[in-house]
Amino acid sequence: MWRMPAETAPHDRTWMAFPREGLTLGDSDAEREEGYATWTAVAHAVLEFEPVTMVVDPSEMTRARRMLDSSIEILEAPIDEFWMRDMGPTFVVDPDRPGVLGAVDWIFNGWGDPAWAEWRKSARIGRIAGEAAGAEVISSLLVAEGGGLHVDGAGTVLLTDTVQLDPRRNPYADRAGVEAEMLRTLGAERAVWLSRGLTRDYDEFGTNGHVDIVAAFADVDHILLHDQRDAAHPDHEVTAIIRRELEEAYAADGRALRITSLPAPATLRDDDGIVDWSYVNHLVVNGGVIACGFGEEAADAEAREILTEAYGGRRAVTVDARPLFARGGGIHCITQQQPSTPRV
Repeated sequence: MWRMPAETAPHDRTWMAFPREGLTLGDSDAEREEGYATWTAVAHAVLEFEPVTMVVDPSEMTRARRMLDSSIEILEAPIDEFWMRDMGPTFVVDPDRPGVLGAVDWIFNGWGDPAWAEWRKSARIGRIAGEAAGAEVISSLLVAEGGGLHVDGAGTVLLTDTVQLDPRRNPYADRAGVEAEMLRTLGAERAVWLSRGLTRDYDEFGTNGHVDIVAAFADVDHILLHDQRDAAHPDHEVTAIIRRELEEAYAADGRALRITSLPAPATLRDDDGIVDWSYVNHLVVNGGVIACGFGEEAADAEAREILTEAYGGRRAVTVDARPLFARGGGIHCITQQQPSTPRV
């Protein structure tokens, strides 16, 4: 049976996609340069800990080769979006077949096919990247994105009703059907369903409730939870609801749950409204954690300390993620880990 390891399991590499011109990158030269620089900064931060493979659109090959460290492997392929967690494969292993890597190729429709989205080229990346990694490609008929799920590696997956059961994604799905597909593809025997995600994620350019911005497994039965402590922000109530849902789900199964709060930064708004800045949207790498930074020195430092302790002393480094969040995501959203495959 296929199984998705926890993000804390050893990685062979991290996959990313280099930005290309279009709506997401921005209209002005300054916006575009900011986007290129931020994706590059994340790639170089990851490279300190493990290899990186970057999918690059043919139109951006010259720029990518100029900006990226020469040790970063480049896979040239047409793309129109570059959120690798969502458009790319979800990598899995088969404990019964040592050395075998799998790649779940979900259907990607640009987070529900909104009018603004360009996604048809990127919808092919799950298979392209999976084959390039030497994986067995596991086709799925479920519209899903990697940011919409999080596993503990021991059979539990976190999901949200407003993503998996979104009528723009899966109009005929129900919880039982989704859970059956999570079992088949990820080896998840138990789903913990959350009712929603953070508030801004429901605006025109949001994902409609991705879980990887609000909750993440640090270990089995240990969840890192976004904690908006300012009652003036609507996510103050949202995070209280999610905490209660998590506690009730684990209590119903007779399992003890440890929740570690990751306090939100102090900033409540940007030019487009309330923010969803979250330290939960980090990437665990071999020996480290790539953490989102928001230009708030004390809050960023506190997040690093919490992440270091939660992950058993891994070294946490911060990359300014404000340009990512302004475009609709964070560090976890633009990366995808490829787990090491167990060998005899």
